[in-house]
Amino acid sequence: MRTAIARLVAGGLIGAAPAVPAQSPSVGPPQVVTIGMGEAHVVPDRATIMIGVQTKGPSAEAAVADNSRRQRAVIDTLRALGLTQSQISTTGFTVSPDLRYSPNQPPRVTGYTVSNTVSADVRRLDDVGRILEAAIAKGANQISSLRFYSSKADSARRAAMAEAVGNAKGDAEVLARAAGGSLGSLLEMSTMGPPIRPMMEMRMTATAEAGAAPMPPIEAGEQTISVTVTTKWAFVANR
Repeated sequence: MRTAIARLVAGGLIGAAPAVPAQSPSVGPPQVVTIGMGEAHVVPDRATIMIGVQTKGPSAEAAVADNSRRQRAVIDTLRALGLTQSQISTTGFTVSPDLRYSPNQPPRVTGYTVSNTVSADVRRLDDVGRILEAAIAKGANQISSLRFYSSKADSARRAAMAEAVGNAKGDAEVLARAAGGSLGSLLEMSTMGPPIRPMMEMRMTATAEAGAAPMPPIEAGEQTISVTVTTKWAFVANR
């Protein structure tokens, strides 16, 4: 609202304008600028889980072999639970030496650590709990994140955008009437806002092994999508 009033003053609609020297540029036609906001709420219906296996071995070859065996068992389990090949992707693989430091001596390699992380795109939230339990039972020991998102986020954002435009136009009409005129044609409109990202991130860094207690209850909650729209309108003075 303050933005719109400031632009009205700049257009010379409020108060008498002082005499303008001949060399000064002419003031353009008055305009009304408003900012509107809109929101939409969606319930997440999908999730992305980062499932990792970390292993150690006396050599890089031994650590990689052990890691590959465990992660293969995890991936086979995910597929047995209904996830397709397109829903499972490797997101990270590292091999690093384990170093021991002693005073006045160079570091000594004592073994190697291998980490392999896959991303599982879960299309049914009811499957999240059993996927986590099954993956841990097969050797996963790093659940680095769990993110929920909605497959309807794009349509919800467009609904929020329409609400934002309506709010911006309503404010512009009020400002124009208050300044003794009416709202003219739309001159310019733009939108901005953060991109839609998965919400409700939950970092777990699980270290459980097979036979451990079941995973804690997980609730997806609700996602709020906000949109901001800036509009610029022509001001029509009453005669």
